[in-house]
Amino acid sequence: MFTERGFCYTSIMFRKFLVFLFFCIVLNSVFIIPTYAEGEFRTGVEVTYKVQESGITTVTNKITLENLFTEVYATSYSLILDNIKPANLTAFQEEKKLPIEIKTEGSKTSIVISFPDSLVGKGKKREFSVSYDDSSIAQRTGEVWEISIPRLFSNTSFSSYNLFFMVPNSFGQEAYISPNPENKQTEGNYKIYTFSKEAISKTGIMAGFGEFQVFSFNLVYHLENPLVKSASVEIAFPPDSALQKVYFSNVEPVPENMQVDADGNWIATYILSPRQRVDINVEGFVQIFAGPRSFPATSTETLAKNLLPTDYWQSSDLAITDLAGKYKTSREIYDFVVNYLSYDFDRVKPNVVRLGALEALKKPKNAICMEFTDLFIAIARAANIPAREINGFAYTENPKIQPLSLVSDILHSWPEYWDADKKTWIAIDPTWGSTTGGVDFFSKLDLRHFAFVIHGIDSQKPYPPGSYKLGPNPQKDVFVNFGQLPLEKSPKINIVSEVEKFIPFSSEKIHVSIENKGAAASYNLTPQVFFDNKLVDTKDIFTLPPFAKITFTVKIPFSFLGKSTPSIVKITAGGEKLEVQSAKSEVIIYNLALIFLISLISTLAVLLKLGKIKIPKIKTLFARKPRDIQIP
Repeated sequence: MFTERGFCYTSIMFRKFLVFLFFCIVLNSVFIIPTYAEGEFRTGVEVTYKVQESGITTVTNKITLENLFTEVYATSYSLILDNIKPANLTAFQEEKKLPIEIKTEGSKTSIVISFPDSLVGKGKKREFSVSYDDSSIAQRTGEVWEISIPRLFSNTSFSSYNLFFMVPNSFGQEAYISPNPENKQTEGNYKIYTFSKEAISKTGIMAGFGEFQVFSFNLVYHLENPLVKSASVEIAFPPDSALQKVYFSNVEPVPENMQVDADGNWIATYILSPRQRVDINVEGFVQIFAGPRSFPATSTETLAKNLLPTDYWQSSDLAITDLAGKYKTSREIYDFVVNYLSYDFDRVKPNVVRLGALEALKKPKNAICMEFTDLFIAIARAANIPAREINGFAYTENPKIQPLSLVSDILHSWPEYWDADKKTWIAIDPTWGSTTGGVDFFSKLDLRHFAFVIHGIDSQKPYPPGSYKLGPNPQKDVFVNFGQLPLEKSPKINIVSEVEKFIPFSSEKIHVSIENKGAAASYNLTPQVFFDNKLVDTKDIFTLPPFAKITFTVKIPFSFLGKSTPSIVKITAGGEKLEVQSAKSEVIIYNLALIFLISLISTLAVLLKLGKIKIPKIKTLFARKPRDIQIP
């Protein structure tokens, strides 16, 4: 969890040196009068955050104090740290060590550096440095090093302020960094980023290094069929997206099939017997990427539906459309939501009622993550920006700073909007943008958000894992921890065929199933059908999740003497192939039998016509003779 920390440079203590020349007969006197007016100094600060390979960060403040008046000089300087416990604290002027006094009160630590000499005179400059180590700035979470540098509290007394952020090359490539640095360079074994006072006074710095993050997960779904007949039940498994890739290590029991809905959800189908209750255990890993990867595009039809109003996203309401007229970009909408709503920790309880966008507008101080998300989506849709909701897991060390408020197994909600230029969905988190004191969760989302389900066309379904509970005392069903990529992370394509019983003088039918029995989804499959090594048909399968199967039928023509009927039908997909023996021999036999029959009938007809064959007259064997009628 990124803990909000702050520091400010205050309490510059000094004395005003005044020389009053009193004309008197017996005495001249010198008076030194202290004052506390900071405007009598020009303060320049240069701060360097140097992260060691161990994760310990050495913070060095190089400070310049310039006298603006002849009679003024500084006797001490105070540095105040918030939520930081400095270690190995030192202060130097040139090479001379300066005395330090440390005072702690609550979360604040005050460091007072005393100056042993008096530097008097307008324009005189005192240059010194203060250094300390901090173990909380850089944290390794799973596969990623995450850096959080607090924002600079407003301090107009700084005439100049620059921040340098140094990260070892061994931390890996830059996953994300916000705000954008003014300069970036590599020097020796370090990457060096430069930020100005204006940049970090708004949001502070949030950065991650590493190619991706990995979580392991264990999910339990409790299903029940209350009917006296078999029933089909559908549940949502965590899907792939542009920001994540899912690998299943164990699913028990295995679903009948898996399908991808219009929003990209993976819907698993189970057939339950009458009155059956069953627990579905799903284990696996998810790889979270720092930015959108190449992924199948959302259809135009689905994007159009992601603009429509719903019960919770009242995008056609006048109050919402008025806001959309004022805030027209996704960034403007995000900033409005972050600043307008306030998080209400008292509402985080079981069976919390979702307010929706309109109620969130009316009750801005009673928002939790659902309201932050709903209000963004409603305004975005009204502004003709496709938007949708993500329900899932977000890793946090401090829910008071980064709260989770979908109470079912402590899930989280955040929105995505469609970037028409990049042709991809962009995930943001206005809830955390509001609760972290200005950390920017718009420009770059961290590597801690794991999507369970996507709500675009429907604002409520499918239900996320953790929602499938039975009984009055539901147990915990969602377990997510940091993990490592599994050894088995590839799709496994299997081709299965079923040949219909051959019907003479008709096309033979082969029902083909393309199945994925591997750990991960397969994309852009192109099954091909060959008749005796000649390509005759190609299918397109854009996404084939694990446990999914797609079936199609191959028709083998019944041709004269089997001329167009292949002997072997070959199906290929994903590097696999299946060969099926056709009924060509039967086709030939039936053709020959038909030819023989036609020839026989034709020969008989000719012979009859030529009189070579006569058909004997058939007489009635039993003929009734007329009876004589006698008249008495």
